[in-house]
Amino acid sequence: MVKNMDRKQQFIDFISERSDAELKEMTDNMKILMSYYRCAMFEIETKFRVLNEQFSIEHERNPIESIKTRLKSLESIREKTVRKEIPFTVQSIEDNLSDIAGVRVICSFIDDIYMLADCLTSQDDVRLICTKDYIKDPKPNGYRSLHLIVEIPIFLRNEKRFVKVEVQLRTIAMETWARLEHRMRYKKNLSNDLLKQTENELLECAELSNTLDLKMQDIRNKIEGEYI
Repeated sequence: MVKNMDRKQQFIDFISERSDAELKEMTDNMKILMSYYRCAMFEIETKFRVLNEQFSIEHERNPIESIKTRLKSLESIREKTVRKEIPFTVQSIEDNLSDIAGVRVICSFIDDIYMLADCLTSQDDVRLICTKDYIKDPKPNGYRSLHLIVEIPIFLRNEKRFVKVEVQLRTIAMETWARLEHRMRYKKNLSNDLLKQTENELLECAELSNTLDLKMQDIRNKIEGEYI
């Protein structure tokens, strides 16, 4: 609570030190910056929809169950700049934050995740900045997902800009577990004993979800093998 108050006070101090003209310019610049991230997010979403359409024609099934997009709020961005102790400026945000625009791709099977990731990053206008594979190396709490930070160009009226987007790819089981884990973890007033018990049970559920994913993929491979 004290940390949150400190961050809030830092932002109040930051605002109070600037003139109305400076604040208006900063607000206008932030709106423009967010429009860049929104455009980049839509570009990545479109790329995945095209891949899904092509795959469905060639293989008579869709590797993608759903696609979700998310743009961080200015409040969330401000809080992150405070945590990272970086300036709350357009240039600083572009240089230091890579998860403002997010695209989450929910896949049918684990191997679809890696296939789609390879297809995306092999496109000549996509730059792969970073990969974090939490499927092969899950987080201690059981979280599984493949995270990519990519950079793509957006074409404006007078320029081309490269913008970073965070891409998360996971199965239906991984997505269900992650949503429920987040919802339960942030319940208020949990006792230490109940919190520890919940953590252990969530870890067990993560293992069961992974077993389900592997079993379903194995069944699919056997079925498809019959038609080769």
